[in-house]
Amino acid sequence: MIHKRILCSLIKKTHEALMKKHKETWRKLHHQPIISVALPFLDLYTRCTYHIKVENRRKDKRQYLILFNHQTAFDQFFVSMAFYRPIYYVASEDLFSKGWVSSLIRFLVNPIPIKKQATDLKAVMTCMKVAKEGGTIAMAPEGNRTFSGKTEYMNPAVARLAQKLKLPIAIFRIEGGYGVHPRWADDVRKGKMRAYISRVIEPEEYSKLSADDFYTLLTQELYVNEAVADACFYHKNSAEYLERAMYVCPDCGLSEFYSKKDITECKKCGIKIQYLPTKELKGIDKEFPFRFINDWYEYQKDFVNNLNPSDFYEKPMYVDKIFLSEVILYKKKVPMFEGEISLYGDRYVIKGKEELILSFEHISAVSVLGRNKINIYCGDKLYQLKSDKHFNALKYVNIYYRYKNIHGGENDGQFLGL
Repeated sequence: MIHKRILCSLIKKTHEALMKKHKETWRKLHHQPIISVALPFLDLYTRCTYHIKVENRRKDKRQYLILFNHQTAFDQFFVSMAFYRPIYYVASEDLFSKGWVSSLIRFLVNPIPIKKQATDLKAVMTCMKVAKEGGTIAMAPEGNRTFSGKTEYMNPAVARLAQKLKLPIAIFRIEGGYGVHPRWADDVRKGKMRAYISRVIEPEEYSKLSADDFYTLLTQELYVNEAVADACFYHKNSAEYLERAMYVCPDCGLSEFYSKKDITECKKCGIKIQYLPTKELKGIDKEFPFRFINDWYEYQKDFVNNLNPSDFYEKPMYVDKIFLSEVILYKKKVPMFEGEISLYGDRYVIKGKEELILSFEHISAVSVLGRNKINIYCGDKLYQLKSDKHFNALKYVNIYYRYKNIHGGENDGQFLGL
């Protein structure tokens, strides 16, 4: 009898806890005062650091879905400067695996977590919940900052989600960010940026469009190409860490680069390229075939899309020193070991105090985080690896998706993870 009462009590408490959790709102009353206090300081810092001009600011109380192109690590703050209200950003799950720091971020602004390069129904349901509560949601449909300077691939699922939310869609364009702070660089350059609401697409307008037409509209509205010599961006170390983005040499193919000040050099053939304040590239001692990073980047993608991964099943394409951690999703990162990773045409081999062989067949997704971290989703495990400042994470993502395209029956598939 006593055991029965204890069991009933436990069931009741569990039910009450679940009901309480279900009734909890995503929006919190303290979010508005936090934003009100933070925005003036944020405004001052971003204007001084990025020399950005945020135009067409909105002080109305309308609820929006804000979509923005992604150029710098501070883009979300530029968005906040244009809207005087709490905004619930869709953010990479990596932000939520930093222990107490993640807890603080949740308390302050409560972003919506999403798994990069993976289907995440929980994120969709959270967006629906926030919209139902009257919250404004913001996301970068690319899911990645651009390495090339132009707006990259957008997942069509974003358009489907936008149609489900049935909110006015504010298109927020960021221009000049690639010149001021490219994703591959550490240093912010002296130059000017512009950010503004280019248009608002009302539900009555996009509800009449097919899914394909709506997706096309969004990609057109968010497309920005910085491969133009339209302004100057100054820093003495303008080319440093360009090797985080580039790994294919037009003269010798798969390679590695090393950059110092405004010069990057191929480690194999010695070709040297200068990165100019205009964002243009200039060959030293010989002509370089690409005018902008985007031209070189597109050549690199074409090169990879013509590779046969089976040529690299026996011998690795690259070997890098790394530090490996396991991510306990939405909680913390557990350090594992230092070692090295070898990139083959069909697998990653990680060696340290133990050996991990991660077959591409068993990996569901690979993504680049920040400038050069990698997340590998393998079965029920999520691994994260980091290396030194010169590490190129992009090649590990590109080769994985090249393999998946071929073995998924899309030999001509162009998507390489970004």
